[in-house]
Amino acid sequence: MFKVLLAREIPGPAMERLKGEVDLDCVPEGTKLTKKDLMARIKDKDGFISMLDNPIDGEVLNAATNLKVISNYAVGFNNIDVKTATSKGIVVTNTPGVLTNATADLAWALMMSTSRRILEGDKYLRAGKFDGWAPKLMLGYDFTGKTLGIIGMGRIGSAVAKRASGFEMHVIYHNRHRLSEQEEKDLGVEYVSLDDIITKSDFISIHAPLTDETRHMLGEKQFKSMKKNCILVNAARGPIIDESALVKALKEGWIAGAGLDVYEDEPKVTEELLSMDNVVLEPHIGSATYETRAKMSDMVVDDCLAVLKGNKPANIVNSEVYGK
Repeated sequence: MFKVLLAREIPGPAMERLKGEVDLDCVPEGTKLTKKDLMARIKDKDGFISMLDNPIDGEVLNAATNLKVISNYAVGFNNIDVKTATSKGIVVTNTPGVLTNATADLAWALMMSTSRRILEGDKYLRAGKFDGWAPKLMLGYDFTGKTLGIIGMGRIGSAVAKRASGFEMHVIYHNRHRLSEQEEKDLGVEYVSLDDIITKSDFISIHAPLTDETRHMLGEKQFKSMKKNCILVNAARGPIIDESALVKALKEGWIAGAGLDVYEDEPKVTEELLSMDNVVLEPHIGSATYETRAKMSDMVVDDCLAVLKGNKPANIVNSEVYGK
């Protein structure tokens, strides 16, 4: 029977199905899998269902002498040294597509809650400060007719753009590769430079992958160029934003607010952000719906078992491994 390491318990029926087909080593809920623990437990494993907070570098991969597949429970895979995995003949899979709508919904929730000061208002009322309606109480910003800038127009960015039509917003975007003319027409979006996104947007939503090019894409220079009423949302990867520069921008009023689901040194959050009223902070819950997480569980289990049984998985990251 194949041996599989599961980095954390997963929701839905897929976990029970996995237990019935492999010799499963599951890290108990609430237990942090350190690199040292990972290297010890992965030694004799044929498969590894990993989480996005499991750094799988060359040292870990060298310790995994029997490993055939890494099924990453996330759409992103920047936590994995894919090049080294490929050189060792290890298949890497992920969970694309399934979390598109859940993450797009959360991006909008962050935009709306930040712009309309939802959490701030809730805290204000619960503290007993609300003594009646007032003309200047908790003023926020409209969406209708405003400009939404989207950085990264993949599946999630496109889903965010579709939702903007209900607010009659002007949507501009920047992406590594421009969409076709028909795709732009269907989505109602306009391609612009990154500088235009920064200077013209009332709302900016980040949906780019983390790469060497996107790391600290938004720093002090960019924040100083944004509109003072700009709301920035990040539901992609934390290091795309220079968090210390963001703190400065929020404190000094360069931008109006931010909604964050991801952080530069996650799970650590820059201390100053925790006390700011113009920031909405979430604990990386972009895909956290019952339906989405259960589908993700099905995908990683299906792909892990497919590879172990000698079949090609549906969601392969490094297809070149089959050319070896």
